[in-house]
Amino acid sequence: MASTVQIPLVGGTADGETVTVELDSNGRPPLTHHHIGPEGLAHAQIYELESGEQRDREWVYAWRGPAV
Repeated sequence: MASTVQIPLVGGTADGETVTVELDSNGRPPLTHHHIGPEGLAHAQIYELESGEQRDREWVYAWRGPAV
């Protein structure tokens, strides 16, 4: 069974939400997250993995902009 972790989303329309992602064989989450909101795929937002600035957050997904 793959390990998972919850990572907060920072900025954009999903600011403050968290996503659960699977860790790879090296214990790292995916480099990007495409957040699909209530408007569907056409309005997806791209979040990029960054190191967390706080001790209790190893990683965060920072908003980079719309997918389109």
